[in-house]
Amino acid sequence: MLDDTTDRASFSAMVDGTADDYAKISAAFGEFSKTLPDRVMAHLQMLQGDFGGFAVDRFEHSLQTATRAFKDGKDEEYVVCALLHDIGDLLGTFNHAELGAVILKPFISEQNHFMLQNHGIFQGYYFFHHIGLDRDAREQFRGHEHFEYTAQFCHLYDQAAFDPNYESMPLEAFEPMVRKVMERPRNSIYMRDDETSAI
Repeated sequence: MLDDTTDRASFSAMVDGTADDYAKISAAFGEFSKTLPDRVMAHLQMLQGDFGGFAVDRFEHSLQTATRAFKDGKDEEYVVCALLHDIGDLLGTFNHAELGAVILKPFISEQNHFMLQNHGIFQGYYFFHHIGLDRDAREQFRGHEHFEYTAQFCHLYDQAAFDPNYESMPLEAFEPMVRKVMERPRNSIYMRDDETSAI
């Protein structure tokens, strides 16, 4: 079977691209971007079986964190952030919080982005002193408008979500929320004035 290249750009260097080339790329990008929630949820499921020494695996920790936030009446964006806060664990061993924040940045508020980006340092309040680190490392953010918001996330949901006897909601319960939150970027360099995505 021959490979159909009519729907692909013809250039070898981007500087040589034409409007027609970039129309093809934009169309492909539009279709690909629609599957982002599927890829994110598939990656989240890769945390199953990875205990990292904890009483529950990282997937259950994610579900438990989100379930606790949901049952507390937090809005869908917050719950999705709770669900995906540790999605960077596999690839960002030393900066997992930043990975989750980067993935969700186009879709969430500035305060939720700050919370995701810095929850690792704030979470350290509960254990850094046991491993020779400064549990007060979060104090570098004291006075920031989202300090208490992030501290509350860690206290109420993140640090409390390692209970092997807790009944978490299944991933399927969160899927519609993930799709809704990630349906349309609210801040991205790939947004045009008409709010349709481009590349």
